[in-house]
Amino acid sequence: MIELIQHLINGFSMGSIYALIALGYTMVFGILQLINFAHGDVYMVGAFTGFYAIHFFKLAEHPSWLSLALTLVVAMIGSGCLGWCIERLAYRPLRKSPRINVLITAVGVSLFLEFAGQLFFGADPKFFPQVLSFEGDWSFNELKINPLQVLIFVVSIFLMLALDWMIYRTRLGRAMRATSFNLEYASLMGIPTDQVISLTFVLGSTLAGAAGVLVGLTYPKIDPLMGVLPGLKAFVAAVLGGIGNVRGAVLGALILGLSEEFLVGYGAPTFRDALAFGLLIMILLFKPTGLLGLKRAEKV
Repeated sequence: MIELIQHLINGFSMGSIYALIALGYTMVFGILQLINFAHGDVYMVGAFTGFYAIHFFKLAEHPSWLSLALTLVVAMIGSGCLGWCIERLAYRPLRKSPRINVLITAVGVSLFLEFAGQLFFGADPKFFPQVLSFEGDWSFNELKINPLQVLIFVVSIFLMLALDWMIYRTRLGRAMRATSFNLEYASLMGIPTDQVISLTFVLGSTLAGAAGVLVGLTYPKIDPLMGVLPGLKAFVAAVLGGIGNVRGAVLGALILGLSEEFLVGYGAPTFRDALAFGLLIMILLFKPTGLLGLKRAEKV
């Protein structure tokens, strides 16, 4: 029983990281029908932004909740600015181009960020400084919990609830949902669709930046290629939950995180990375709309 609880904690912690990244995929797809393959690399840039912010402000010398909050804010701002630049410079000029052009551009932007990261940050892994320290694990009889995993889950849930509130309770959220329903009609109704799309990229990128910092705290090794595999897994999570559905992306990410953890704990740990792509094949074969996705009629 204790082992099961431990695996649940690990799975929810990793799943919440996937969820923060998957939300960016699903929001952009919901509005533009675009898979932003550069999103995983935005997560990487967020981790490095937090890394350099810690060194610049010397936050590791005085670990505290304030240091963590400042690191998260700087990383989220940096990632949000990058998301805005990607949309404005790479995707907006191709808004009316064939989808294959935009897809190729997304892959190109991803490769550009990866190689630019190796050029500016260096190809060697960096140790992520600890801006919040805990004295040992939390022990409950034989159960030992890493407080950083609980921190990741709590911060992730807070950010996801804030996003959910913004989407369903604010004017910006209504504009995003209207643009997602029909971009042309939303524009005719006076909604500034270009601004809404840019803000969608910014919001998704800020969440990815926060995920980069949280992963750096728990697994303190970052490198310019760290966003490749988590980005692909987060995309799988978004498809699993129903890409275009915000709550579906969270559900799919938590399922993926738990599935990986139980595979490692009770099955074959060497197949952990293959599990996500196996799930992707299964969901595309048997329920292409995902768990919470809806069928959309398209005029041909």
